[in-house]
Amino acid sequence: MRQGVLAGTLAAVGILCGCTVGPRYSRPAAPTPAPDAWKSQPPWQAATPKDAIPKGEWWKVFNDEALNGYEEKLLQANQSLIAERDRLEQARSLARVATAGLFPTLSTDPSAGRERGSGNRPLNGAAPIVVNGVTQSVSPYTESVYTIPFNINYEPDLFGRVRKNVEAANATLQSTAADLQNSQLVLTAELAADYFTLRELDAEYQVVQESVGYQQKGLDLVNRRHAGGIASGLEVAQQAALLDSTVSQLALVQESRNQYEHAIAVLVGEPASSLNVPVEALHATPPPVPLGVPSDMLQRRPDVATAEREMAYENAEVGIARTAFYPQITLSGSGGWQSTQIVSLLNAPSLFWSLGADALEPIFEGGRNRANLAAARSAYDQSVANYRQSVLTAFQQVEDGISNLSTLSQALSTQGAAVEDARRALAIANNRYVGGVTNYLDVITAQTTLLASQRLQTQLLGQQMVSSVYLVKALGGGWDASEIDNQQVHQQAIQVLQP
Repeated sequence: MRQGVLAGTLAAVGILCGCTVGPRYSRPAAPTPAPDAWKSQPPWQAATPKDAIPKGEWWKVFNDEALNGYEEKLLQANQSLIAERDRLEQARSLARVATAGLFPTLSTDPSAGRERGSGNRPLNGAAPIVVNGVTQSVSPYTESVYTIPFNINYEPDLFGRVRKNVEAANATLQSTAADLQNSQLVLTAELAADYFTLRELDAEYQVVQESVGYQQKGLDLVNRRHAGGIASGLEVAQQAALLDSTVSQLALVQESRNQYEHAIAVLVGEPASSLNVPVEALHATPPPVPLGVPSDMLQRRPDVATAEREMAYENAEVGIARTAFYPQITLSGSGGWQSTQIVSLLNAPSLFWSLGADALEPIFEGGRNRANLAAARSAYDQSVANYRQSVLTAFQQVEDGISNLSTLSQALSTQGAAVEDARRALAIANNRYVGGVTNYLDVITAQTTLLASQRLQTQLLGQQMVSSVYLVKALGGGWDASEIDNQQVHQQAIQVLQP
């Protein structure tokens, strides 16, 4: 009969272990249906499949070997990225901790001791021994005790509390993996933006340096005319002031370049004083970027994936909160050997054992469990709102990137014409001055206009490249949410034998 009861109990436990309370997770819909196409139109032809953003190495779409080298250094040596990788390994280990709850625990606590009992020890209420009217004293004793006990405990996951914990831990693991990818995307995009800005400053430095050259020639011309009594001292002073101001601009451009060089050094994990980026003017053009359709953003952005995995975690937490309303059953057993003599410790008479079960059912908790469940549901609703906000932000950033590139493309086209007009105006002003038709103020004005136009042209090109970088970043940098699917921890039978 005892065997039948035990078999029935185990069968019931097996059936109940298949039950899991709490909601099943399904990803909520985006706040509104994704549009069929982007509102803005890119300033380039549609990219072909061969132009797809390289997965994991999106910066290679710019075909810049120097940039590729710096990005590789960043992946290997950036300390923030290394910290994110360690955080991912921590999340993986914590997920393994959660799976340990699916297995029984076995422990042992061997002990050996020797003790002496007092001859005047209390008898704990027992009547004293009286012989022939004489009360007998209690004799002291000395004995040794040797024990090798084993304790086993197992909590059947009847209502899915442990499984929900594992589900939550895996969601956190995947969220951390998406965080790592997002941090990598942010850092590599920041490096690319700093790199192209530095190259723009190299080009701008070259423009200002050329202006210093022709302004110096202008000063030499005015000095010669002044020596010949043709030009006034005012004209000499005006040209000298313009030249000195332009030289000051040269120093400021160099200082800005130094700041970006130092920023690149930190990103690639080097001291700012040891990295020297060779001077090379910017001559790049933004590559065509495969935009895809807006609905792709739900799978291509690692920050959106993080928000989605946060929802999965909070959904599991709702299930964990619901299991608090159900009984928690623990099966336990102990056994081992105990003897007063070590030579007989492992003999059959020294064996002891016990089996038991414990069922804890909450009855009155002062509303604690109900409040915890309400808090978990509110946290889930909050995560849904955060997810939908991240989707809206992703759409906005892509639209901003496309619009920005379109505007910059138009501005560059007109600014190129402005530079040519300024060159022609300077040439005319010089000729009119030498011919005595006008004063030197027109020449100074033309020089200032040309310098400002050339600097703006280089700045627009730099902004165009940086905007192109941020558009690729907004599109997820070639990343796909399927890359975190394998970031899960499952229980393995070998865990039964692991400490």
